[in-house]
Amino acid sequence: MAKVKLGDTEVSVDEDGFIEDPSVWNEKLAEALAATESVSSMTEEHWKVVKYLREYYLKYNIAPMIRKMCKDTQVDLKHMYELFPTGPAKGACKIAGLPKPTGCV
Repeated sequence: MAKVKLGDTEVSVDEDGFIEDPSVWNEKLAEALAATESVSSMTEEHWKVVKYLREYYLKYNIAPMIRKMCKDTQVDLKHMYELFPTGPAKGACKIAGLPKPTGCV
Protein backbone atom coordinates (compact mmCIF):
# COMPACT_ATOMS: atom_id res chain seq x y z
CA MET A 1 0.00 0.00 0.00
CA ALA A 2 1.49 3.29 -1.13
CA LYS A 3 0.50 6.85 -0.31
CA VAL A 4 0.05 9.28 -3.20
CA LYS A 5 -1.06 12.87 -3.42
CA LEU A 6 -4.09 13.30 -5.68
CA GLY A 7 -5.08 16.92 -5.98
CA ASP A 8 -4.72 18.26 -2.46
CA THR A 9 -5.41 14.92 -0.75
CA GLU A 10 -2.97 12.22 0.25
CA VAL A 11 -4.49 8.73 0.00
CA SER A 12 -3.41 5.12 0.22
CA VAL A 13 -3.62 3.26 -3.07
CA ASP A 14 -2.96 -0.31 -4.18
CA GLU A 15 -0.40 -1.31 -6.81
CA ASP A 16 -2.84 -0.36 -9.59
CA GLY A 17 -3.71 3.08 -8.18
CA PHE A 18 -7.14 2.21 -6.73
CA ILE A 19 -7.80 3.98 -3.44
CA GLU A 20 -7.75 1.61 -0.48
CA ASP A 21 -10.53 3.25 1.53
CA PRO A 22 -13.64 4.13 -0.52
CA SER A 23 -14.93 6.28 2.37
CA VAL A 24 -12.26 8.95 1.71
CA TRP A 25 -13.62 9.53 -1.80
CA ASN A 26 -15.03 12.91 -2.80
CA GLU A 27 -15.61 14.72 -6.09
CA LYS A 28 -12.28 16.58 -5.98
CA LEU A 29 -10.49 13.28 -5.51
CA ALA A 30 -12.51 11.83 -8.41
CA GLU A 31 -11.33 14.64 -10.68
CA ALA A 32 -7.71 13.96 -9.69
CA LEU A 33 -8.20 10.23 -10.31
CA ALA A 34 -9.81 11.01 -13.69
CA ALA A 35 -6.65 12.79 -14.80
CA THR A 36 -4.69 9.56 -14.14
CA GLU A 37 -7.14 7.65 -16.37
CA SER A 38 -6.96 9.81 -19.53
CA VAL A 39 -10.17 11.69 -18.68
CA SER A 40 -9.30 15.35 -19.10
CA SER A 41 -12.55 16.76 -17.71
CA MET A 42 -15.53 15.20 -16.01
CA THR A 43 -18.75 15.80 -17.93
CA GLU A 44 -22.31 15.27 -16.74
CA GLU A 45 -22.21 11.81 -18.37
CA HIS A 46 -19.02 10.90 -16.51
CA TRP A 47 -20.61 11.95 -13.23
CA LYS A 48 -23.77 9.96 -13.99
CA VAL A 49 -21.74 6.76 -14.37
CA VAL A 50 -19.44 7.50 -11.42
CA LYS A 51 -22.33 8.30 -9.07
CA TYR A 52 -24.19 5.19 -10.22
CA LEU A 53 -21.11 3.07 -9.47
CA ARG A 54 -20.74 4.63 -6.01
CA GLU A 55 -24.39 4.11 -5.12
CA TYR A 56 -24.37 0.53 -6.37
CA TYR A 57 -21.15 -0.27 -4.52
CA LEU A 58 -22.34 1.28 -1.26
CA LYS A 59 -25.58 -0.72 -1.47
CA TYR A 60 -24.18 -4.11 -2.59
CA ASN A 61 -20.47 -3.89 -1.66
CA ILE A 62 -19.50 -4.91 -5.21
CA ALA A 63 -19.25 -3.21 -8.60
CA PRO A 64 -22.10 -3.94 -11.01
CA MET A 65 -21.71 -6.10 -14.10
CA ILE A 66 -20.99 -4.00 -17.19
CA ARG A 67 -24.30 -4.89 -18.87
CA LYS A 68 -26.27 -3.79 -15.83
CA MET A 69 -24.28 -0.58 -15.58
CA CYS A 70 -24.90 0.22 -19.27
CA LYS A 71 -28.60 -0.57 -18.96
CA ASP A 72 -29.14 1.38 -15.74
CA THR A 73 -27.18 4.45 -16.87
CA GLN A 74 -28.39 4.25 -20.47
CA VAL A 75 -24.81 4.61 -21.71
CA ASP A 76 -24.00 2.02 -24.37
CA LEU A 77 -20.80 0.02 -24.13
CA LYS A 78 -19.05 1.76 -27.02
CA HIS A 79 -19.74 5.17 -25.50
CA MET A 80 -18.67 3.88 -22.07
CA TYR A 81 -15.20 3.26 -23.53
CA GLU A 82 -15.22 6.72 -25.10
CA LEU A 83 -15.98 8.23 -21.68
CA PHE A 84 -13.46 6.02 -19.86
CA PRO A 85 -10.64 5.12 -22.30
CA THR A 86 -9.06 2.67 -19.86
CA GLY A 87 -12.42 0.90 -19.53
CA PRO A 88 -15.32 0.78 -17.11
CA ALA A 89 -13.57 -1.68 -14.77
CA LYS A 90 -10.26 0.12 -14.54
CA GLY A 91 -11.14 3.73 -15.29
CA ALA A 92 -14.70 4.27 -14.12
CA CYS A 93 -14.36 2.18 -10.96
CA LYS A 94 -11.07 3.86 -10.06
CA ILE A 95 -12.54 7.34 -10.54
CA ALA A 96 -15.58 6.31 -8.46
CA GLY A 97 -13.26 5.35 -5.61
CA LEU A 98 -14.16 1.68 -5.67
CA PRO A 99 -11.68 -1.07 -4.90
CA LYS A 100 -10.17 -2.82 -7.90
CA PRO A 101 -12.90 -5.09 -9.32
CA THR A 102 -12.12 -8.79 -9.08
CA GLY A 103 -14.40 -9.91 -11.89
CA CYS A 104 -15.83 -8.59 -15.08
CA VAL A 105 -17.64 -5.28 -14.51
